[in-house]
This record gives sequence, C-alpha cells and structure tokens, in this order.
Amino acid sequence: MCHDALDRDESCGGHFREEHQPEDGEAVRHDDKFSHTAVWEFTGSGTKPKRHTEELSFNDVKLAVRSYK
Repeated sequence: MCHDALDRDESCGGHFREEHQPEDGEAVRHDDKFSHTAVWEFTGSGTKPKRHTEELSFNDVKLAVRSYK
C-alpha cells in the first residue's frame, strides 16, 4: 500500500498528497494516468516489489473531481 501511494503522482482519495493540491486545497487527480487498478507482487526480502496494473473502463459513469468543500 505504501509503495502504491508513493508511486501515484497525484492526490486522490486515500492517496491524498499535500504536494499535489492547488492553493484552494482541493485534490489534483490525473485520471489519464491512473484509471487502473494496481497490485504489487512480493519479489523477495530486500527487493523492490513488482507492480501490475489493469486498465479500467467507465461506460456508465463519467470521471469527475469531487469537491470536499
């Protein structure tokens, strides 16, 4: 989970990162880069895990940024 949070270069949901927010404090998402599911494969102690992704398609739902204000 920590590898995934650090690998995501955006701020979204459980991956909120202060360095990826504008002045108004909202989250900045990058749906073009992160519309997928990801799992990490354990490759042994002391080695970096391997990341696997599967693209997601949205037929009935439009992706949109939520406002938490």
